[in-house]
Amino acid sequence: MTELAIQDLLDTQTVAIRDVLCDGKCRHKSAEECPSSTYLVFPYRGVYMRHLGSNEAVAEANQVLCFNQMESYRISHPVQGGDACLSISVREDLLRELAPTEHLHDGAAVTFSKQRWRIEPRAQVLVALLRHTLLNKSIELLEAETLTLTLIRRALGERTSPTTRATYGRQKLVDRAKLTLSSELSRRWTLTEIAAEVGVSPVYLTQAFAQVEGVPLYRYQLRLRLARALDLLGSYDDLSTLGVDLGFSSHSHFTAAFRQAYGRTPAQFQRSANLR
Repeated sequence: MTELAIQDLLDTQTVAIRDVLCDGKCRHKSAEECPSSTYLVFPYRGVYMRHLGSNEAVAEANQVLCFNQMESYRISHPVQGGDACLSISVREDLLRELAPTEHLHDGAAVTFSKQRWRIEPRAQVLVALLRHTLLNKSIELLEAETLTLTLIRRALGERTSPTTRATYGRQKLVDRAKLTLSSELSRRWTLTEIAAEVGVSPVYLTQAFAQVEGVPLYRYQLRLRLARALDLLGSYDDLSTLGVDLGFSSHSHFTAAFRQAYGRTPAQFQRSANLR
């Protein structure tokens, strides 16, 4: 009997990510399974076969597989060793907004016309980055959600935007998002929360912000926090407390982000500026 080990890595109003490990002991076709919602699966280790009616697909690390709502399938493991996958579900309205229309069936529910696509190395890197940083809790919610939407866009193909110019409306939208972030700098915002504050979808918000500012929303928030850290380093003896007060998940996360941005740790900056 094949056994699964499932770990929930992220669950927000926007996305849910699970790390699924299968020992692959059952070499024959499994019993039929039928998803209650559409989700995407990114294999990152091992291989298995998915049987969809008379069609078969090899699932391995160069592919993303689409599991459609109410579409029965079976799994088999023709090769020993089992497999491991990142399973990602996205709120249905956002998935429709992300996926190119030519990949979707007509209908009320979001379902895909193909059961797999080949992915590029940059998507594989995002899969690994998401998995590792979520497992070791070194990534903020906002960054994890943004990277997940980016991964899906890259895996399914970029959907053409109706405009590429930084219009006045987009600039005003981005300005409202900046004000929202600045109002509670230490808050661990989610994309859904910020999008609700400015009145657009999370997908549109991430695209508009990156287009206007040239950096992702989460990175802009990180820079705001780090700039505030520079201002406060003279007032804190305990740098762990400073990191927590600014919304970082841990002292190591704060130190690593600070070093990447400024080429030195917070403690080194304190010494160089004669603050301690």
